[in-house]
Amino acid sequence: MTTFKLPQLPYAYDALEPFLDKETMNIHHQRHHQAYVDNLNAALAQTGETVPDLESILQRVSEYSPAIRNNGGGHYNHSLFWEILAPQPKLNPEGKLNEAIITAFGSLENLKAEMKKAGLGQFGSGWVWLYIKFSGSLAVSSTPNQDNPMMDIQPVNRGFPILGIDLWEHAYYLAYQNKRADYLDAFWSVLDWSSVEKKYEEALFKIRSYN
Repeated sequence: MTTFKLPQLPYAYDALEPFLDKETMNIHHQRHHQAYVDNLNAALAQTGETVPDLESILQRVSEYSPAIRNNGGGHYNHSLFWEILAPQPKLNPEGKLNEAIITAFGSLENLKAEMKKAGLGQFGSGWVWLYIKFSGSLAVSSTPNQDNPMMDIQPVNRGFPILGIDLWEHAYYLAYQNKRADYLDAFWSVLDWSSVEKKYEEALFKIRSYN
């Protein structure tokens, strides 16, 4: 039986200040993410099924219970979120990813604007994503709750997420209150594009394997 664990952060809880504050990071990681991990393990234990990895669950999540969908998504989404943040981030993409961004959106600033629009347009809790469609092109979308583009419950344009911004209020409310727009702007100051570039290359490899 697969047992999932809370990943350790590669930086201190106060390392992303002033953009993401220490108290929010601590609560977000230790309480919210830990709860998703615990609830996912409990839900999977009830099935008795041996699952090789989390992506395998999400890619056929329609076959599972809502508890596995919600908590599996919560664990995956948060794990990705922590990995793409850094105290001293690379602030601009380069290489193949930069070329793909220009092809899809015209410029990095256009991408940021599109993600902000999608983030502000997401009613209630959810995420906004930059992801690679199975066709190989980049796209932006938002999803409710803890869903993501990898899940087979998505109606159109499924793919592999490489950048996600948490839109749940627990991710930003202590510092930004109801100013989601300010939080979305601040996010780019701690986004590490080197990590996103790595995820882009990994996703391209998966797409080649898919096809």
